[in-house]
Amino acid sequence: MPTDCISFQSSGYFSKLMQDYLDQKTELKPLYNNFPTFENFEKQIAEKASNFDNNNRTALVETLKKQYENIDVSESTQHNITLLALENTFTITTGHQLNLFTGPLYFLYKIISTINLTKELKSKYPSYNFVPVYWMATEDHDFEEINYFNFKGKKIRWNAESTGPVGRLSPKGLEDLFEVYSKELGSSSNANTLKKLFEEAYLKHENLADATRFLANSLFSNYGLVIIDADNADLKRAFVPYIKNELENQTSFKEVQKSIENLSDYTVQVNPREINLFYIEDKLRERIIFEDDKYWVNNTKISFSKDEILKLVDSNPEKFSPNVIMRPLYQEIIVPNLCYIGGGGEIAYWLELKAFFDAVNITFPILLVRNSVLLATEKQAKKADNLNLSWKDLFSKSETLTNTITHKLSPFPIDLTEQKEALEKQFNYLFELAEKTDKSFSGAVKAQEVKQKKGLENLEKRLLKAQKRKLQDQLQRVTDLQCELFPNYSLQERQANFSEFYLENGDQLIPLLIQKLKPLENNFNIIIT
Repeated sequence: MPTDCISFQSSGYFSKLMQDYLDQKTELKPLYNNFPTFENFEKQIAEKASNFDNNNRTALVETLKKQYENIDVSESTQHNITLLALENTFTITTGHQLNLFTGPLYFLYKIISTINLTKELKSKYPSYNFVPVYWMATEDHDFEEINYFNFKGKKIRWNAESTGPVGRLSPKGLEDLFEVYSKELGSSSNANTLKKLFEEAYLKHENLADATRFLANSLFSNYGLVIIDADNADLKRAFVPYIKNELENQTSFKEVQKSIENLSDYTVQVNPREINLFYIEDKLRERIIFEDDKYWVNNTKISFSKDEILKLVDSNPEKFSPNVIMRPLYQEIIVPNLCYIGGGGEIAYWLELKAFFDAVNITFPILLVRNSVLLATEKQAKKADNLNLSWKDLFSKSETLTNTITHKLSPFPIDLTEQKEALEKQFNYLFELAEKTDKSFSGAVKAQEVKQKKGLENLEKRLLKAQKRKLQDQLQRVTDLQCELFPNYSLQERQANFSEFYLENGDQLIPLLIQKLKPLENNFNIIIT
C-alpha cells in the first residue's frame, strides 16, 4: 500500500464548521481575516507590521532570556530569541496545555507544523524573519485534563491535587509514576533515552512550566523553537489596557456574542462570560464576576471596588489571567504573530473572536489547522495490502468498514437493490390500477408496499449478518488492524503518546515528521515508519 494522504474534509474526523472553513464557504468569511495561503501571508505581514506595538518586543526578548537562563539553549533558538527584537521578525505560534510527558501525539504535530511553516515562509519571503513559538498554557487550572498520558493502551496517571495555575505546580511526587513508567518502557537504548528525558524534565525542576519547557526544548531546540511562559508580570504590563477595558466595558462578551449569532448553523465551541478574566495566585484561579457594584473573585470572599481593582491591574497585572476568550488577544498583543496553528476545536473557537479583535483594533491572525498524522509500521501496511484495504477504508467507521469488506468478499451479491427497484415498479403499476378502479384500494396497496419493502430490508440485513458469520476470520483481521491504528475507535494522535513510537524509531522520529509534513496542505498524512 503506498504512503498516502486523505483530505481533512473526507477523513470523517472534522466538524462541519471545520470542513466549511477549509472549503472557504462564503458565509464564514466575516469570521476570519486572511485564509492560510502563501500569497495571503504577504498581506498579513503588512497588516501586522502596521498594527503591532514594537515597544513590546523589548519586554518579550528580556523575559525570554530570563526564562531560558537555566536551560541549555541551542544556537538556533538563541538566534531566534535575538531576532524577535527586530521589526522585520514575525512569529508563527501554536499553543498547548502542559500535558504530562507531552500528552497525546498531536503535541508533536502542532509544533512541527509551526516549525515547517516558518521555514517555508523564509524561503518565500527572505527579507523577513520567522520564528516558531510554542505558547505554554501555564495559567490553565484544569489539572484533570493534563495529569496523564497513554502508553500502549495503559493510562499513566499523576495522582496529585492542584487548584491554581498548573504552570506553578510542583512536580514533586512524580517519582512513583516514573518507576511505573520505567518498567513499562523496558531496557532498550531508546527506552533509556526516554527515561532520562522524563527524569530530567520532571524530577529536576521546581514547577511544571519549567519541566515542560525543558522537555519541549529537548525535543525541538535544534529547529529553533522558542517557548513562552506568559504567566509573567513584565509581559502582562502590555495587556493592562485590555484588562481594564474588559473589567469596565465587557467588550469581549458583546462582540463574541455577535459572532456566535453568525454560527447558528454550527456547534458553538465556547461561550463567553460577561467578564473573561480570572484572578490568580499560586493556589487559586477563579473567575472575576461583577455583582452589587463590586468585583468578586468567585468561590472566595475576595472583593474589590472599581478603583481598587483598577489600581491592582496597574500594580500587579500578573494577578489577572485571561480565559479562553481573552488569551488569544493577550498572545497577539505581546507576540508579533502572523498565524495561529491549532486543532479543529481550537480554530473553531478562534472563529468566534474576529469581531472582538476588530473592536479593540488588534490584527486578527491567520488561522491554520495543524497537520494530522496516522503513523503505521511497514508490517501494518502489508497487512492492509493483504486484506485489500485502502487507507480510505481504514478511516471509515468500524461498522461501515466491516459492511464494506463483507460485500467485497462475498462470492455473491448481498445487496438487494435490484429486487427493491423491481418491487418499486410493481407497486407503481398497482397504484395506477387503484386510481383507475377504487381509490380506497390505494390504502391496501400502500400497506402492502410498506410490508414488502420492510421484508426485503430485513432479508438484506439477515443476509449481511449471515455472511459476516461466514467471513468472521477475515473480518476479525480487518477489525484488529483498524483497532491497532485507531485505538479506542479514535484517532491515534489523540490517544497515543510519542514515546510509544520513539521506542521503535528513536531520534529518527521527529526528523521523519519534519521531512514529511507540509503545513499548508489540508491533508491527513499516513506515514510509514
